[in-house]
Amino acid sequence: MSDSKLQDLDGPVGPWRGTAPLAASGIAVVCFVAALALAWMSAGTLLLIFAGVLLGVFLDGLTRGLGRILPLPRALRLSVVSLVVAIAVVGFASYGGATIVQQGRELGTTIKDQAATVSGWLSERGIDVPSLAPQGSGKDGSTDSGQKEGGLAGLASGLMKGSGSFVSDAGSVLGPAAAVVLGLFDALGNVLVIAFLGLAFAADPKAYRDGVVRFVPPAKRWRASQVLDGAGETLRHWLFGQLIIMAVIFLCTWAGLAFLGIGGALILGLQAGVLAFVPTVGPLVAGLVIILAALASGTKAVIGAIGVYLAVQCLESYGLTPFIQKRALDIPPATIFAGQLILGVIFGLWGIALALPLMAVIKVLLEQLYVEDTLHEQPSN
Repeated sequence: MSDSKLQDLDGPVGPWRGTAPLAASGIAVVCFVAALALAWMSAGTLLLIFAGVLLGVFLDGLTRGLGRILPLPRALRLSVVSLVVAIAVVGFASYGGATIVQQGRELGTTIKDQAATVSGWLSERGIDVPSLAPQGSGKDGSTDSGQKEGGLAGLASGLMKGSGSFVSDAGSVLGPAAAVVLGLFDALGNVLVIAFLGLAFAADPKAYRDGVVRFVPPAKRWRASQVLDGAGETLRHWLFGQLIIMAVIFLCTWAGLAFLGIGGALILGLQAGVLAFVPTVGPLVAGLVIILAALASGTKAVIGAIGVYLAVQCLESYGLTPFIQKRALDIPPATIFAGQLILGVIFGLWGIALALPLMAVIKVLLEQLYVEDTLHEQPSN
């Protein structure tokens, strides 16, 4: 090999563009890692804000729909929509809350007894399962003094483990009753934050969109506005479609279980509809609860409950979702499940619960910013 060729091999591979692109790449990597670390540390706050965005999208969609019927100013339409939603929530809590609480208590006792029966049946056949009895309970089923307040106190204490030191110390000093009160105040505070954010976003969504666009270079602001509008439209279509699917699942499950005479049909249908918001994991949990509740009514009730559950799932998977959500979120199930795992690792349980709307936004960003603008291709429909 000649000396000239050896000199060429010793030189840099490819054109050398200087140190500026290398420094920019390093800064970009550092910023990306810092953003991931920030998301990890403030996951609860970010998801609380995203829940407020979802409420704002919901109220904005209702306001837009009302505008097609009544040509009123937007502020007045938003006030009417917010008032109707508030009345509906309060009315449901007032008239249906007592029934739901009663059925919830009965259903909780039934599920606990049947779960213990199943656990004993599995243990007799050499399959070890975790004990379902409350920690610290004696042989007579009574709990120790630290759990006299029941499951609500335990839930509130668990929710407060990640809270600030003042709340945690107050709960430990004042006892389980104070833990319940502080837990309720914490939940009420989260609800108020979500309500405030939702109303603020719905009042003037254009102002918040323009505020985000200002951080984009002027030459790309028009495209950024298009991307944000596309994400908002996709999220709006997905949200209203998902609410329709949840309502149908609730009504069908309630009617089917009530026809079979299974106790707690209303609360079972309600939890099936609510858990339909969580893909993959939610329907499995709902089905397990339905089967455990049906065990108390006999073998025929269990077979009927399984039939109702499978029929509703077939209706949702092969009828409602492909027809309603085709426009908003056409993502393969395996991709959705993988996204749930990733978001669950980053954001915890709420990342799994909000996986679908988060993936809807990510899908729009990837299609418009990467597929269209970078690859110069049209996304597949």
